Amino acid sequence: MSTELSPTAVPTASPAQVLRCIGNGEGFGECSGECTIIDLRSPGEYEDDHMPGAVNLPLFDDVERALIGTLYKRESPDKAFSEGRELARKNIGALFSGIAAASGWSLPDVDLGAKVLEITSTGIDALTQTLSVQPIEQMPERPVILHCWRGGMRSLSVVALLRMCGFDRAVGVVHGYKGYRKEVAKEIAAWRAPAAYVIRGYTGAGKTLVLREIEKLRPDWTIDLELMAGHRSSILGMVGLEPVTQKHFETRIAARLRRLSALAPAGPLVYEGESRKIGDRILPEPIWNSLQTGTNILLRADMEKRIDVLIEDYLEKDGNRAALRLHLPFIETRLGPVKWKGALTSLLDAKADRKLVQVLLEDYYDPLYEHSEKGNSYCHEVEMHCPKGAAAEIVSLIESRA
Repeated sequence: MSTELSPTAVPTASPAQVLRCIGNGEGFGECSGECTIIDLRSPGEYEDDHMPGAVNLPLFDDVERALIGTLYKRESPDKAFSEGRELARKNIGALFSGIAAASGWSLPDVDLGAKVLEITSTGIDALTQTLSVQPIEQMPERPVILHCWRGGMRSLSVVALLRMCGFDRAVGVVHGYKGYRKEVAKEIAAWRAPAAYVIRGYTGAGKTLVLREIEKLRPDWTIDLELMAGHRSSILGMVGLEPVTQKHFETRIAARLRRLSALAPAGPLVYEGESRKIGDRILPEPIWNSLQTGTNILLRADMEKRIDVLIEDYLEKDGNRAALRLHLPFIETRLGPVKWKGALTSLLDAKADRKLVQVLLEDYYDPLYEHSEKGNSYCHEVEMHCPKGAAAEIVSLIESRA
C-alpha cells in the first residue's frame, strides 16, 4: 500500500452556506431536514454550544483531546500529532459507523484504521500540505456537513477519508465552529426588529404561559427568551430547568431571528418583559433595544392565582425542593439575615407551600418588580383568568392596532 498521497482538495462550505442549509431550525435540536450536521468536537465542546440539529460524533473524547493539547504545549506538535494519529486509528471505526447511521450511508468494507495510518504516515507538515481547502459554490444534494473547532485537521482529514471511501456528500466548513460563531454574531447584530409588544406584570402573573398561548394562536409572533435561556429570569429561575451557556443562548436566538426574518410580510413581535440578564445570560443588544422600546401590555392576576402559577412551576415536582432549599438562604440574607435566617427554608421543609410563595412575593419579588417598573406606561391591561383567554385578548388588541 502506498504511503504517498497526491494533494487532496477537501470541499468546504462557508458558515453562511451552512446556515442557509440548516434553514429555520430553532436551535433546540431540529434542522431543516435537507442536511446532516456532524460535530466532530469533543462532548465538552459540543455541550458548550453547537449548530442547530448537529449530531455529536467526536473524533476525540474530552480526555483524549486534553491529552493531545497537553502534549502539544508541553512537548511538541509532533508528539501531539503522533498521539492523535493513534487515537484516530482506534476511534475511526466507531466514528464512521455513527456517520453512516446519521446520514443513511452504507459503510464500505474497508480497513479504516489502515487508511488513517496511510494518510497520516508522512507527518503533520506533509498532511497539512496534502489536504487543501476547496470552497464550493453549491452544496451537494443532502449534504453531510462535518466540522471541528476551526476547520483544521480533525474535520479536513475526516472529510478527505470519507470521500476516499466513496462518500461524495461529505463537506467541511471553512473555519469550522469558530467561523459559525462569527456568522451568528453577524446575524444578530444585523437584525432589525419589527413593531414589538412586551407583556409585563408581577412575578407569577402567568406572563410565560400567556406568551406560549400567543405563539399557538399566531405562530412566529413571539420570541421566548426564557425558553431559549433555560431559565425563568429570577434568583430561583433555574430550578427544574437546564440553563444553557451564553453561546448556545445566542445560537438559539439567531435561529429564531433567522426564522422570523424569512417571513413575508413580517408580523408583530411579542416578548415577555425581561431585565438585561436572564440568569447569567445577557440579552444581545438588538433584542434588548427592541424590548426597551416595545409597547407595554400589563398582565394582572390576583394573589391566589399567582401562588397557583408559581407552585405549579416550582413545587409540583419533588425533585425541585432540594434545589430550592439551596437557594432560599440567599433570599433570606437579602431580606435580613437576623430576622429571616431559616424562615423560608422552615416553610419549605414544613411543606407550607402557599405561605412560602406568598411571603416570597409580598416581601421579596413584588418590591423588586415595583422598583424595576418605575416610569413604564402601558397601552392596555389584561386580567389573567386563564392563559388562553388572556392570549386571545392580547392578539385581538395587537391586530386592532395594526
